[in-house]
Amino acid sequence: MKQVKQAEFGLLLLAGVILINGYLAVTLSNQQFTYQMLSIIVGLIGLCMTASLLVRRFCSAADPLILPLAVFLASIGLTLIIRLRPDLFIPQVIWLAIGLVAFVVTAACFRQADAIAKYKYLCGITGVALLIITILFGVDIGGNKNWIILGPVRFQPSEFAKLLIIIFLAAYLSERRQLLTFATRHYGPFTLPHPRFIAPLLALWGLTMAMLIVQRDLGSALLYFGTTVTMVYMASGRLNYVVLALGLFFAGSTVCYLLFPHVQTRIDIWTNPWTDPTGQAYQIVQSLFALGSGGILGSGLTFGYPTIIPEVHTDFIFAAIGEELGLMGTTAVMLAYMLIVYRAFRAALISPTPFTMLLAGGLGVLTALQVFIIIGGVTKFLPLTGITLPLISYGGSSMVSSFILLGMLFAISEATAPNE
Repeated sequence: MKQVKQAEFGLLLLAGVILINGYLAVTLSNQQFTYQMLSIIVGLIGLCMTASLLVRRFCSAADPLILPLAVFLASIGLTLIIRLRPDLFIPQVIWLAIGLVAFVVTAACFRQADAIAKYKYLCGITGVALLIITILFGVDIGGNKNWIILGPVRFQPSEFAKLLIIIFLAAYLSERRQLLTFATRHYGPFTLPHPRFIAPLLALWGLTMAMLIVQRDLGSALLYFGTTVTMVYMASGRLNYVVLALGLFFAGSTVCYLLFPHVQTRIDIWTNPWTDPTGQAYQIVQSLFALGSGGILGSGLTFGYPTIIPEVHTDFIFAAIGEELGLMGTTAVMLAYMLIVYRAFRAALISPTPFTMLLAGGLGVLTALQVFIIIGGVTKFLPLTGITLPLISYGGSSMVSSFILLGMLFAISEATAPNE
């Protein structure tokens, strides 16, 4: 275990060095360097080390890569934030600190993950309630009606609802694996379980359609739907569920496209942004120019023009990475995400119980889909969605929920360690 701690500390220290170098590169070039800010960064690195020590007290054999990879991605994000929006650097540092605390608390709570499964309906109802509250009372910011504002505080309930719904799905599907696998009712070419067993899944499909229509939130709709379908397939191994679900989603999406102008606008921008490059398609056009001008090594921090892109510090931060850090920078970021997803699937494959297997797999799918959807939107592979790049984009809700997700994976990896 001593070697595990040393490896984790070494990787955390490397991530801290990346953050310090990034801060120095940005602030020395624009003459904004201050020792006060540098001391804040050193304190943040110390907090990361402290979090590592705390979780190792009760999860001594857990995966040593999860926390360093998260801190590495957060360091890249903080470097880009101070480059693009220096006024948001301190708030992001505060959210990162809160995320580290949430990571420690979550890792402690999920040491006995199977006990959480007993509260599956509470998790599911709470998650759905958060989504419905957002649909009914959400505020439109940046084209998506997925924000709740309470006085000076604004947050995205969907960032936390997705974790609660994954806990519910993991518990619900693990209990009904046989019913899903050996379905007996025939509906045309499909063999499905009794309707009452798939009713929660149909309810989630209805919610994704509501998010697409009311909230104009294509990203969250794709994220929830894709994660649900993949988890159902992991639990049952039956492709007919996937085919039926995709058919329902595309049918609903087609109806939405025909009836609602904002859905048509998103699709039209995606298929041909050059018809309105200075209007509705301005963001994606500038994103493509930024990625194209970055080349292999990029223009270098502070030597590009990513600030031309509106909201570059949130939805389009990957384009800024591509322009100033080049293909090497974007590859490093994607490899870090791939490693996190790999470690999640690894924990799922050797998990001792069906619930933890589905939970770890669902969290891995959620992370992979979120990264794929946002990068796909920035590169015009997919329609623009408006979701954030985990741990890198600016945003408190996203940062805290990402660390809660990683805390769950960290605890599950501890449970699987003796079986390796």
